[in-house]
Amino acid sequence: MADLLSYLVQPHRPFSHVGMDYGGPFLVKEHRRRNAQSVKVYLALFICMSVKAVHLEIVSDLSTDAFLAALDRFVARRGIPANIYSDCGTNYVGAARQLKTLFRDAKAEDRISSHLNCTWHFNPPAAPHFGGIWEAGIKSVKFHLKHVIGQQVLTFDEFLTLTTRIEGILNSRPITPTSSDPHRFECINTGPLPYWTAASSRTRT
Repeated sequence: MADLLSYLVQPHRPFSHVGMDYGGPFLVKEHRRRNAQSVKVYLALFICMSVKAVHLEIVSDLSTDAFLAALDRFVARRGIPANIYSDCGTNYVGAARQLKTLFRDAKAEDRISSHLNCTWHFNPPAAPHFGGIWEAGIKSVKFHLKHVIGQQVLTFDEFLTLTTRIEGILNSRPITPTSSDPHRFECINTGPLPYWTAASSRTRT
């Protein structure tokens, strides 16, 4: 087995190295009326490669513009990542291509690089095992969605609330014990994001 990558075992700012993937589609109602039409939405998952904290965004479609909007919301709440890792989805490649096109313009480069300056890394084609960390994150999210939703179709607000609560559940998982004493059950976890940095030093029983 090869050595683990450095960003998996060294301390970093939360979400400075991010893996990402899409999950779905999921059906949601446009409004609360009985005959409301159902539409498809997707979940964009951003996962910290160091501590496995997750950030979930609802995306309306698989277009590049929708992905860039989700990425902008993520950056506004979690900060600018140094590196982004993902599969070779067309929306990811399109987003990277669109950013490169913008960077060719000197004025646009100055404006964009001031708030989004990161390096993109794509897995080799047909190699999903390279992204096991975000594939496992999608699996965990779907596990909770399946047990809560079942066969019912939620409204957009209900689905947004549910995904936010699932994000909180996943970010409350223990990272490491605080002591080797088998009689002490305190552990360090990521705490309730978005106040990750303030809560990361707390312990839970």
